[in-house]
Amino acid sequence: MIQSEICEMLGIKYPVFQGGMAWIADGKLAAAVSNGGGLGIIAAGNAPGDYVRDQIHIARTITDKAIGVNIMLLSPFADDVARIVIEEKVEVVTTGAGNPSKYIKDWLAAGIKVIPVVASVAMAKLMTRLGASALIAEGGESGGHVGELTTMVLVPQICDATNLPVIAAGGIADGRGFAAALMLGAQGVQMGTRFLSAEECTIHPTYKEKILKATDLCTMVTGKKLGHPVRSLRTQFAKDYAKAEFSGTPDEELEELGKGALRLAVEEGDMQKGCFLSGQIAAMVKKEQPAAEIIKEVVEGAEPILMRASQWVK
Repeated sequence: MIQSEICEMLGIKYPVFQGGMAWIADGKLAAAVSNGGGLGIIAAGNAPGDYVRDQIHIARTITDKAIGVNIMLLSPFADDVARIVIEEKVEVVTTGAGNPSKYIKDWLAAGIKVIPVVASVAMAKLMTRLGASALIAEGGESGGHVGELTTMVLVPQICDATNLPVIAAGGIADGRGFAAALMLGAQGVQMGTRFLSAEECTIHPTYKEKILKATDLCTMVTGKKLGHPVRSLRTQFAKDYAKAEFSGTPDEELEELGKGALRLAVEEGDMQKGCFLSGQIAAMVKKEQPAAEIIKEVVEGAEPILMRASQWVK
C-alpha cells in the first residue's frame, strides 16, 4: 500500500486528493472520495457562502472522514467562505486563483490544515513561511485556472523550495502518473478531470460524455489577456471566446462573455454557451465508475510500477 506523510497528517488511507472543481465538486462527490480513502474537496468557486455551508452539511451526512473545501480567492464571496470553513470545523482548506495570506493565520488557529495550490517557486516559498501545512504543485496541464509551468517541471522545483509535503496536480489520471509524481518528489497527487467520470459526479450527461470521448488535443487555454488563463474543452464557446480575446474585445466584455458559462456546461450541458473545464488528461478517462474504485485503480496501478523501478538501476 502506498502511504506518505500526508496520509498521517490528514488521517486518510491513500495520498489522493480530488480537485476542487467549481460547481462540480459538491458535497456528494467529496464525501464519496473521502469514503474511498482519499481527500474529498468541496469547491466554493464563485458560489455564495450559504451554498458552501449546505454542501459541507451534505458531505457530513454521508461521511465521517476528513473533507476539504477549496476557496477560489478571486470569488467575491471568498471572505464569507473563509469564515464559514472555521465555523463548520472543516479539516482542510485548499486555495486557488490568488494569494491566501490574509486568511492563513485564522485558519491555522482554528486547527485547519491549509494546503494552497501554487504554480511558482516564489509562491511556494511564501506559503511555507506563512505556515502552510502542505502545498499542491499544479501544472498547466490541469483544467480550470492554470499557470505557465508543466507538472513535470514544476513539481521537483517546488519540492526543492520547501520542506513541506507536496501534492502533484495536473495531467494525472492513472497509476503511471501517480508513480511519476512520487518519483518527482511529491507525497501524493490531486486529480480533477479523472473524477468527472465518477458515478457520484452529478455533471450534465453531455459534459460527462464529452470527457469520455475526449482526444489528446481536445483542450485549449483562454483568458490569458485577462491575466487568469483557463483550460477547457475545445468547444464552440471556447473557440468564440478565443476569437474575441484576440480581436481587441474590451476586458469588460470578455468578463461578461465568460460569466455563468461553467454553470451552463455543468447544469445544462449547453454546447454553444457552456464552458466545459477539463485537463489535458481527459483522453485517458475512458469509463464511468465509483469514486472509490477510481482511487483504488490509480493507487494499485502505481504499486507494480514503483516496485519495478529498481530494474533500471545497475
